[in-house]
Amino acid sequence: MENINRIIEPLPETFASEEEAGEFWDTHSTMDYVEFLESVDDVIEIRQRVFEIQVEEEVFERLQAEAKQLHQSVPKVVDQILRKTLAMT
Repeated sequence: MENINRIIEPLPETFASEEEAGEFWDTHSTMDYVEFLESVDDVIEIRQRVFEIQVEEEVFERLQAEAKQLHQSVPKVVDQILRKTLAMT
């Protein structure tokens, strides 16, 4: 149940950086600041979708080792492996 007696911190006038704004919103809910929200007519176009898949721990550890050896991220290595494998079929 929601605590109706909790104190809501005032919304800062500005943030010194994007990082500061991110830190604030990581610990605060926009629902506590509804009176400051404004409607906009912007359209967001999703140009790329990313999907998550589950892998066994042993597989992930091997992926991490491969990524480290190649100086790449795990998602990049997985993408390369899947593209190469699927192109062969």
